[in-house]
Amino acid sequence: MNATLGRRAASEFLSTALLLAIVVGSGIMGQGLAQGNTAIALLANSLATGAGLIALILTFGGLSSHMNPAVTIAAVLDRSLARRDAALYVLAQTAGACCGVVLAHAIFGLPLLQHGSHIRSGPALLLSEFIATFGLLMVVLSCSRLRPAAVPYAVGAYITAAYWFTSSTSFANPAVTLARCLTDTFAAIRPADVLPFTVVQLLGALAAIGVQQWFFQSSTPVSATASQEEVMVQTGR
Repeated sequence: MNATLGRRAASEFLSTALLLAIVVGSGIMGQGLAQGNTAIALLANSLATGAGLIALILTFGGLSSHMNPAVTIAAVLDRSLARRDAALYVLAQTAGACCGVVLAHAIFGLPLLQHGSHIRSGPALLLSEFIATFGLLMVVLSCSRLRPAAVPYAVGAYITAAYWFTSSTSFANPAVTLARCLTDTFAAIRPADVLPFTVVQLLGALAAIGVQQWFFQSSTPVSATASQEEVMVQTGR
């Protein structure tokens, strides 16, 4: 493994770990301070996540900050990222996400590994995750092509909004979904619901990629004007 790939994988690991620390940690803090008011807890969680995403993408985007296997798959299909590199990215993202959950628990003095018990199942939530991921990839791919400098702010704004307009509160990220079954706090999901969420997230991502290819089929590909590592520097929760 060359040094450049190693640094990019390390960037994916660290940025995704910090993302999950933000998601889970702000959920713990928000729930603790909201005194039973779920709306206030969700507001705190969504604002912290959106702001954190902007900061993380600006910080790690110079190397790599997909923080989301769905985005990495999009890069592979765009032929701007090798499959071997993508496999390492996904491993780094998944490991980082799990470590971020453990870190959040440690910060708040909770048991480091937990078993998620929050039931998130049913057609409405699965449709929600499809739409959430479809929308996220539309934002990422369009902004990466047309307004690269806006990607951090567009992603942060979209995820903040998606917490509220989706019934699932917009996981929109397979690595994040898996890691969140390791907590039983505000951000939890039970393990049995991880696979269905992941499947519809990937379907949503593929649908967005197809729509984007149709939209820009006669345009110059992103990879011909700038490297994917420079412009596809997004994430999802």
